[in-house]
Amino acid sequence: MVHSIELVFDPDTEAAIRHIWADLAGAGIPSQAPASRPHVTLAVAERIDPDVDTPLAAVARRLPLTATIGAPVLFGRANVVFARLVVPTGELLALHAEVHRLCRPHLSPGPMPNSLPDQWTAHVTLARRVGGPQLGRALRIAGRPAQIDGRFAGLRRWDGKNKAEFVLG
Repeated sequence: MVHSIELVFDPDTEAAIRHIWADLAGAGIPSQAPASRPHVTLAVAERIDPDVDTPLAAVARRLPLTATIGAPVLFGRANVVFARLVVPTGELLALHAEVHRLCRPHLSPGPMPNSLPDQWTAHVTLARRVGGPQLGRALRIAGRPAQIDGRFAGLRRWDGKNKAEFVLG
């Protein structure tokens, strides 16, 4: 399992996303609930050394930031990851680049390419392994409201192997 650096939402935004997760699960679509916490991944590697926590605490002090959750997006071809895009403001892109700059020496063996600045698609995952017949239903459920105006409230390091969260700042 991978390690990651993630933005987490304020309670109201998290509740709005969890509501979508619950609606998807109620429709028989394999949502993220309850196994995860709504988040936006900034950096991913097989391992992230905990020594990164101290420099990232300064980044965490820049929060909260506005989080606008927009249109649905699919990743993959069959049994896709179903997500909603996060509108990439200048502030968010600068924070993402700073996280990568600080993390680079602590990522082993190195960052996963899809999380790199200029290759990153900011999103919050709603469901995984969504098949063709479920896509229309998933879109009707998860596409509403058309926009969620929320906030990023925190930064965490996630250890996927041990399922452990480390709050940064």
